[in-house]
Amino acid sequence: MKVNGTPYRTIWLDDDGRTVKTIDQRWLPHEFRVVDLTSREDVAIAIKDMWVRGAPLIGATAAFGMAIQMEIDPSDASLHETWDILHDTRPTAINLKWALDDMRALLMPLAPADRAEAAYKRAVEICDEDVEICRQIGLNGLKIIEEIAAQKGGKPVNILTHCNAGWLATVDWGTATSPIYHALEKGIEVHVWIDETRPRNQGAHLTTWEMVSHGVPHKLIVDNAGGHLMQHGEVDLVIVGTDRTTAHGDVCNKIGTYLKALAAHDNNVPFYVALPSPTIDWTVKDGVKEIPIEERDGEEISHLWGKQEDGSIGQVQVSPDGAEHGNPAFDVTPSRLVTGLITERGVCDASPEGLAALFPEFAK
Repeated sequence: MKVNGTPYRTIWLDDDGRTVKTIDQRWLPHEFRVVDLTSREDVAIAIKDMWVRGAPLIGATAAFGMAIQMEIDPSDASLHETWDILHDTRPTAINLKWALDDMRALLMPLAPADRAEAAYKRAVEICDEDVEICRQIGLNGLKIIEEIAAQKGGKPVNILTHCNAGWLATVDWGTATSPIYHALEKGIEVHVWIDETRPRNQGAHLTTWEMVSHGVPHKLIVDNAGGHLMQHGEVDLVIVGTDRTTAHGDVCNKIGTYLKALAAHDNNVPFYVALPSPTIDWTVKDGVKEIPIEERDGEEISHLWGKQEDGSIGQVQVSPDGAEHGNPAFDVTPSRLVTGLITERGVCDASPEGLAALFPEFAK
């Protein structure tokens, strides 16, 4: 996607073929900063402190972290230690483990001297694969938007999304936003309701920045406005992303997604989840009971990050001194509330049968 007319991915190798560059998303939407990741410790901090975020991008970043370390120390001990260090950064998004497992399986049979070159090559491939996966998700989701547009006689299709599942959460295109971008390119009129998505305001900071940058008609709303809009017929479609989807179709996404699904169900609004196949955890059946939910620092609730009156970027405290905070980062939406799953291979029911039909090689 483009930033001020220049095409960017969220993570890439510099011209030297070794320097890993990424967008430090903590500063968006007010500042666009690109940083170098030069060690596995840099990568671990970038993932844990959310310089990068979004399941697909976390996985890609971890793959580069493995490559960076293989350049420094390609030993077996270093390989296993790096897997452990990076895996411990975020517990919920399954792409992290998927990418690390993929890299370790590739590198272990190789001689240590050959590991760095192979690791960088595979990390780049993971990025390229993610871009194509997200492009295909967009084309498959476009069909849903086209059907609704036809039913509305060409009037704008009102889409609600939660958190940021845009190109900033992937390597390019995004998951939930990819159908929106494809619809825009095809000349279909869309309007996007963007949840602010507390506590980190990733909808307000990131999705809104994407929509502004790409000229997509939109309105930023508070998290609790979605149900009201659905009641009054102002939402035609909900599309969200996911950090982990079970083999039975339960969906784990940013906290608040479950409530949007309940509101959509109550108002007969289609609720779709856009997901790349590496986000499917085939080992998990019951998302509510089995998916670990990350508990993050309470400061994400007690403080808001943004532009000050003097133009500087900083935090303000909104809760009183001494207040206690609980900050679960994700919730699980049961499959019964999901209209369908938009994948790179097509759209399917959120069920074991639906997923197995598209991915028979993984289904058990």
